[in-house]
Amino acid sequence: MFEPIRFYYRNQIHVVDSVSPTRTVLQYLREDLHCTGTKEGCAEGDCGACMVVTGELVDGAVVMKAVNSCLQFLPTLDAKALFTVEDVKQGNGTLHPVQQALVECHASQCGFCTPGFVMSLWSLYLNRQTVPPGRQQINEALSGNLCRCTGYRPIIDAAVRMGELPEVIFDRNQLAGQLQSLQRAEMFVYGYDGHTFYAPRTLDELVAVRSEHPLACMVSGATDAGLWVTKQLRELGDIIYLRQVAELAGITERDGKIEIGAAVSLCDAYRAVIRHYPELSEMAQRFASLPVRHAGTLVGNIANGSPIGDSAPWMISLDADIVLRSQDGQRILALESFYLDYMKKDLRPGEFVEAVRIPLPVPGLLFRTYKLAKRFDQDISGVCAAFSVTLTNRIVQNAHIVYGGMAATSKRAPETEAALNGEPWNETTVERAIEMLVRDYTPLTDMRASGTYRMKAAQNLLRRYWLETGSDGAAATVSVFAERRSLSAEP
Repeated sequence: MFEPIRFYYRNQIHVVDSVSPTRTVLQYLREDLHCTGTKEGCAEGDCGACMVVTGELVDGAVVMKAVNSCLQFLPTLDAKALFTVEDVKQGNGTLHPVQQALVECHASQCGFCTPGFVMSLWSLYLNRQTVPPGRQQINEALSGNLCRCTGYRPIIDAAVRMGELPEVIFDRNQLAGQLQSLQRAEMFVYGYDGHTFYAPRTLDELVAVRSEHPLACMVSGATDAGLWVTKQLRELGDIIYLRQVAELAGITERDGKIEIGAAVSLCDAYRAVIRHYPELSEMAQRFASLPVRHAGTLVGNIANGSPIGDSAPWMISLDADIVLRSQDGQRILALESFYLDYMKKDLRPGEFVEAVRIPLPVPGLLFRTYKLAKRFDQDISGVCAAFSVTLTNRIVQNAHIVYGGMAATSKRAPETEAALNGEPWNETTVERAIEMLVRDYTPLTDMRASGTYRMKAAQNLLRRYWLETGSDGAAATVSVFAERRSLSAEP
């Protein structure tokens, strides 16, 4: 019944059959293979010292992406390729342009973080949109890497320099052939020491295995479940892995909604939604880091149920609903109704979130979302806000005022919404609504922010929303500022 894990590594098919299903790729590399170029820094996906690159067949083509090996469970590598810092050097022993550029630009000091930067830059080198890559693309590629020594300037210089050196071609066709031989037609089942990892290939297989194991931990990117293991030292028991289910990997538009499956990465999901809601561009950029967005999924973020997840507020503000699936069929539920209390969700035994459905924009819709955190990149929000109102002859209809980080769940503000609905969209109306926020929320104080700060920030964000959407002059000022900030990010 059980099968070994098989993946492409160091120019050959690598087979593993005697490790825990929750052993991370980082642990396996360092402790089992003694391949210590990949470093452990934070073990929670924040520092990037453990960065590796994976290769996967998607519609017959090889997709290469940087991910945090400290969060990836080893069985998730099945039928994929794994590349570490030891693989970057060229076959003739010379340095790859990424490595050569880091040397020339003096971009390494203590060196602990350098292997992670090498892998992030190598991924950028393989997937770059321009030669050399632009500053914005570089910043995004390095958003998951921290360095205490260099101040980042020489590393960014190296990212530019690597594109100026003679090009090295990576043979994706050869890798595609190797990966093709590893593909499975049916569910992959791996077991060790009483714990089983299920990787169904079809929705029917997923429904069946979920029904048989309703208490199994469901994992897509493991960007949160990985922390349960590395930080909380939890035993997850049986695991059901969703990312290989073909029916969950699609993005479709029908009946006035975008439907995003549970296996769609955060990168692909945000890219699809931004085509209709460009106002989400900054949120997409600030959501975790690029490697976390490669691994994590939009459905996973909302299914987790965290009150500080950045996706739920804006989806609730847009009246998104979710598709729940079990052996009894589908059940459609408004996303805001899914959250019952802190980390408690309306999930029946054997049920899972199959997809999320986001309505397309309608005429007169004013939508914005904001994130307040201590860092621009890769930080958890102190307050996350999302607002949408529909105007008819400048009268507010269907106001949705939603905050994350202000309550036990991502929660709408009914008193504030009531103060807006049916009223003219003007400063007087908005200021009156702002006063109602104290009736809707009693925010707590924690390590990220005090309750007083959260309330003041929530009020100011609603005021900012009005300034951006209610006054042409103010909106123009904000637009010019945003444009200048964007231009200043270019090299």
